[in-house]
Amino acid sequence: MCGIVGYIGKREIKSQLIEGLRELEYRGYDSAGIAVMQNRNIEAFKAVGKLTNLDNKTKNFSTDGLGVGIGHTRWATHGKPTELNAHPHMGDYSYVVHNGIIENYREIKSELENDGVNFLSQTDTEVIVHLFEKDIERHNDIFKSFKATIERLEGAYAVLLVAQKSPDTIYFARKGSPMIIGKNSDNEVFFASSDAPLIGEAKEVAYMEDGTIGYATPDYIYAEPHTLQFVPLSGDKLTAQKGGYRFFMEKEIYEQYEVMSDTMIGRVLDNEISFEEIDENFLEGISRIKLCACGTSYHAALVSSYLFERLSKLPVQVEIASEFRYKEPLLTDDTLFIVISQSGETADTLEALKMAKRAGLKTLAICNVDNSSIVRLADATILTRAGIEKGVASTKAFATQVMVLWMLSLYFGKRCGALENSQIKKELDAMGHVPTVLKDALNIHEKCKRLSKRYLHGHGFFFIGRDIFYPLALEGALKLKEISYLHAEGYPAGEMKHGPIALADAELFTIALMPKTLLYDKTKSNVEELSARDSTILAISPEIFDLADDFILTHNHNHPMLEFFEMMVVEQLLAMEIAIRLGNDVDMPRNLAKSVTVE
Repeated sequence: MCGIVGYIGKREIKSQLIEGLRELEYRGYDSAGIAVMQNRNIEAFKAVGKLTNLDNKTKNFSTDGLGVGIGHTRWATHGKPTELNAHPHMGDYSYVVHNGIIENYREIKSELENDGVNFLSQTDTEVIVHLFEKDIERHNDIFKSFKATIERLEGAYAVLLVAQKSPDTIYFARKGSPMIIGKNSDNEVFFASSDAPLIGEAKEVAYMEDGTIGYATPDYIYAEPHTLQFVPLSGDKLTAQKGGYRFFMEKEIYEQYEVMSDTMIGRVLDNEISFEEIDENFLEGISRIKLCACGTSYHAALVSSYLFERLSKLPVQVEIASEFRYKEPLLTDDTLFIVISQSGETADTLEALKMAKRAGLKTLAICNVDNSSIVRLADATILTRAGIEKGVASTKAFATQVMVLWMLSLYFGKRCGALENSQIKKELDAMGHVPTVLKDALNIHEKCKRLSKRYLHGHGFFFIGRDIFYPLALEGALKLKEISYLHAEGYPAGEMKHGPIALADAELFTIALMPKTLLYDKTKSNVEELSARDSTILAISPEIFDLADDFILTHNHNHPMLEFFEMMVVEQLLAMEIAIRLGNDVDMPRNLAKSVTVE
C-alpha cells in the first residue's frame, strides 16, 4: 500500500506535492519522491525513509508559474527501500508513480531487456515507464501509447505519468488501487490515493472507477470508458485518512479483502504457488519446521502448524518467542526456523531468530515491514503486503500472515512430493475465493453491532473451536481482551470437560466456532455440554444450532480455510463493536503498543 499525489497548476509545486504526501505517509514510509516539470524541464528528487528526508533534500528547490508534478510515498513490495527503488521511476523523457502490483512485470521486463532497455531498480513499477517509451516509438501518439502500455499490465495499479513531450499533462489509469481526481475554479487539477490531501485544496472530486484511463491538463480532463462524476468535497483530514470509518481498526477490517489480493498477486498462479523470494533448493536438507512468534503472530503460526503437517507432511513445532529464548531449545540443522512478526522489530522474536542463526539453522521471516531488523537478519523473507496497520489490535496483518503461511505450506507440499495435483488444485481454488469471502463477510457487521449490546457484562468469555479454529478462538479472545478489557479465553472445544467447564453458568459467554467442513459434530457435542450447564451460547456457523442463545449465520463453503476467514471477520467485528459500546478507543487500547520492541 503506497500513496500517490499529482498536481497541475501555478502554485509552488514541490510544496504542494510534499504536503499532499504528508497526508498519505500513513500508507508508506520506506521512501518518497517527487518529479516536477516546468517548460519541458523535469526535476526529480528521492529519499529513503520518512518524508522529512525528502523535505530536507528539496529545501533549495522551488518553482514559479504553471507546471505539473507527481509524488509517491512507498511501502515496499518489490525491491528494498533504496533511492533507486523509490518512485518516481524515470525513462529517457518521462516519469511514473504507481500504487499496486504489476503481476506480469517479469515477462515485460525480460522483453524490454532483450530490446536493449537497461533497468536501474528492482521494482515492478519501472517496467511501466520503459514500456511507455517503447510504445511511443510504435504509435507516435502519447495517449495512444499510454493506453497500449496500460493494456499490457496485469494486476493492480493506480498510475500517474508525465512526459516532456506533453509538458502540461498528467496521464492517469486506475485498476484495483484507489485514485481520486480533484479540481477547482482556478484550473488546478489534483490527484491522490485518498481524500486527505485534497481537503481544503480541491472544490470537487471524482472517485475513479476500475478500468478508468485518461489525461488532464489545466483546461481539460478526459477519461474513458467511465465518465468522471465530480461531487463537492468536504470533511476533515483525519476522517479522510480513516476513509470515513470511525476507527482505523474498522477501516483495516474492511481493507482485508483488498490487501489479501495484494498478498496473493504473483504468488497464487493457475497450477502452483510461486515465491520469487525463495529458490527451488530452499528446502534442501530440511526435514522439520519450527515456527516462532508472539501474540497474534503466534496464533497465525499455530494455524499454520495444522496446514504444514497436513499439506507438506513435515513435522512442525510452534514456539512462543518469549519462552523459546530461555528454554535451552534443541536446535538441529535439519530444521527450517520460521519467524513471524508484523513489524519486524518484535524484541523476543528477533532474539529467537539470532539464536537460530547462531545454531546454523536456515531461517525464513514472514513480515510486513521490509528492511526491518528481522528481515535484514533472516536468510529469506516473504512480505505479507498488508500495508501500514495503525490499529494496535492486529486485523489485516493476521489475515495476511495466515494466507502467506497457507501458501507456503502448499509450496512446500508440492516440492516435498506430498501432494497430488488434484489436492493442489483444490487448495489453489480455495485461495482464489478468499478475497470474495472476506468482502462478503462484511455483510455480517450490522448483526454483530446489534448483538454487541448483549455482551457487555458477565464474568468472562470462552472462545472455542477445533483444529485450525482453535487458534482462531485464541485470536478472537485476544482481540476482545485487547480492546474491550473484558476477560476472555480461547480453548480447544474438546478441552472443556478437562476443567474449564467448571466455570460455566448463565454469566459465562461461549463464542462457539462451528464450521461445517471440519469436525462439526464433535464441536457441536462440546457446545451442548456447555449449554447444559447454562452457559450463554453465541454460535457462529453455517448450520442452524437450536441450543444457541444467539446465532450468526455464516455462508456454506467447501473448504475449511474459507470458513476460517469468514469467522475471523466475525470475531473482529464483534470485538470492535463491544469495545465501542463500552466507550473504548479501539485504535489505542490502554497499556498496549503496536510494536513490542523491548523484552
